Amino acid sequence: MCNVLKVSRSSYYNWLKCGPSKHWLANERIMFFIQKVFKESYESYGAPRIKKALEKYGYFVSRRRISKLMKLLGLLVRRSYKFRALTDSNHKYMVAPNLLNQNFKVDRKNQVWVSDMTYIATKQGWMYLTVIIDLFNRKVVGWSFSKDLTTKNTIISAWKMAVNRNQITKKLIFHTDRGSQYASGQFTDLIKSYKGLINQSMSRKGNCWDNAVAESFFKSLKVEWIYKYQYQTRSNAELSVFKWIETWYNRKRLHSALGLKSIDEFETDMYNQKLAA
Repeated sequence: MCNVLKVSRSSYYNWLKCGPSKHWLANERIMFFIQKVFKESYESYGAPRIKKALEKYGYFVSRRRISKLMKLLGLLVRRSYKFRALTDSNHKYMVAPNLLNQNFKVDRKNQVWVSDMTYIATKQGWMYLTVIIDLFNRKVVGWSFSKDLTTKNTIISAWKMAVNRNQITKKLIFHTDRGSQYASGQFTDLIKSYKGLINQSMSRKGNCWDNAVAESFFKSLKVEWIYKYQYQTRSNAELSVFKWIETWYNRKRLHSALGLKSIDEFETDMYNQKLAA
């Protein structure tokens, strides 16, 4: 081995006597926590989020070092993404103006909600997921699973969850694409029942960037979770998505839009800043 590696015998025996270096021992400790964080994130965290999570354990390590150790451990994050649009904007309903205008930074909860829909494949057939997200903290405040794309079973069901969880006392902008479910009289009448408290906003035609936060949410959901599984039944898919949204995304996941903080950490920081002001 010494001949192959062009190392002297004395150097080999010196290495054998000294044992692992301090640097390597530190790497072993760091790799333990890297594996722990990676597993707890359902194998979705790359080096930036793992770096932030390691700091909570007292390890301040560069992203480059983490990337090298992840490669050594064989930890790879899946990044493929396929998308199929569900928006049906070919309808005769009235379209709301674009009040949001890609301004995704807001000052308080329940100031702007965004919503969108996507599909999830199962062996029993398609399931459709509708979500409502609060732009302030990126929290999913309402969501629904349905076998069809009717207004009642998609956005109205998700809306009921959102307003049951949140008391709307100030002006709220509700932004979506131009889908027929959002523009339908059944839903717009519901919005009007709030007597001007809620203003409906819609993206420009064919412009996905106007609803980028909702698009980004679905990308994370599918890349980090959905594409890892093949759902046999609709109920399997629903339970799986419930787990990801309610126990992971809304509670523990570190969000880049929040400075790599969880929603709870971000809200605590905002509350403390308000007290200090």
